[in-house]
Amino acid sequence: MITVQGINEYDKVHSTVITIGTFDGVHIGHRKILERLSKSANELGLKSAVLTFFPHPRMVLQKDTDIRLLNTIDEKAQILDRSGLDFLIVHPFTHNFSRLSATEFVRDLLVNKLKSKKIIIGYDHRFGRNRNANITDLVAFGNTFDFEVEEISAQEIDDVSVSSTKIRKALEEGDILTANAYLGYQYMLTGTIKRGKGIGRQLNFPTANLHIEESYKLIPKTGSYVVQCMIGERKVYGMMNIGFNPTISENGKSPNERKESIEVHFFDFDEDLYEQKLQIDILERLRDEQKFDSVEALKEQLAKDKQKSLALITGK
Repeated sequence: MITVQGINEYDKVHSTVITIGTFDGVHIGHRKILERLSKSANELGLKSAVLTFFPHPRMVLQKDTDIRLLNTIDEKAQILDRSGLDFLIVHPFTHNFSRLSATEFVRDLLVNKLKSKKIIIGYDHRFGRNRNANITDLVAFGNTFDFEVEEISAQEIDDVSVSSTKIRKALEEGDILTANAYLGYQYMLTGTIKRGKGIGRQLNFPTANLHIEESYKLIPKTGSYVVQCMIGERKVYGMMNIGFNPTISENGKSPNERKESIEVHFFDFDEDLYEQKLQIDILERLRDEQKFDSVEALKEQLAKDKQKSLALITGK
């Protein structure tokens, strides 16, 4: 798959079958649409393409700083790459872009720049300035500019919407198994390893502190999880804590005053990972985060968590 940063950077050599959307999560509902896209492109001898936008339109038009997405843009590209897609076109969403008329969007971008010969789109898709054009308008544009429109049914769109809703709800409740089942892959957190306070090493459970730059990334419910990670060519397992370390004192701060941290203890691994970018795949949830009566009680629980994690991993 070739990732293109902006419609203007598309090569204009290959005619396309294209679909348009956020594709957040690229979950099993999306997968059906992508399969239709690839099948249609192969039958017509064209290239398959997904047109998506970043930042998310709500971040720009509604200044929605609370929006939480299942994928960062890099994660989305990685998952789409596995689908056999030919092109992923990531176009910057700006106020100026949102002001394009429906005619300008279709004629100048979809037809003249992306060379779209077929558009596979949801029955409820709206586009153009103030979202004033719909699929009926798109079909009319197709007759004018010589491209076909294939409608994604209400049932299929509902399946996508339900899947996204259930995934977000499951992650917010810590139900990682349900989230992974709807995603069709393990939910991932991608970030850079930063130096922490060394508390984990004092507990004999050294941790890598994961810093996620993208504030819009949905972080699952606080608690402990079983995880895996590819470090170089090696798959390493471990356990991860998302939370506020309520047992450990921190300069007089209460847990409510602390920033949430994401810490990973890798099993049988003790190499320097500082400033490395890692993708952590979440396999299962172990327990809620809790405050223990003593550091010793915390260490005992961590030992139990490790044994449970190893048993779960072995069972896979």
